[in-house]
Amino acid sequence: MAIEAHLVELERKHRSLENELHEALRHLSTDDSRIIELKRRKLVLKDEIERIKLAKGATVH
Repeated sequence: MAIEAHLVELERKHRSLENELHEALRHLSTDDSRIIELKRRKLVLKDEIERIKLAKGATVH
């Protein structure tokens, strides 16, 4: 169950970054490096989520 809770938390953080990125893109004054950093962090979370889901699926089969 701890893995499920961790997965839920990672997905929550991913959605939060998605919202933050969306807001940053709406403002023309947002620095490009900020956009890049948000995208990078979001991708790292997505990769971690996928890794956990794959590992979880492998243990089920």
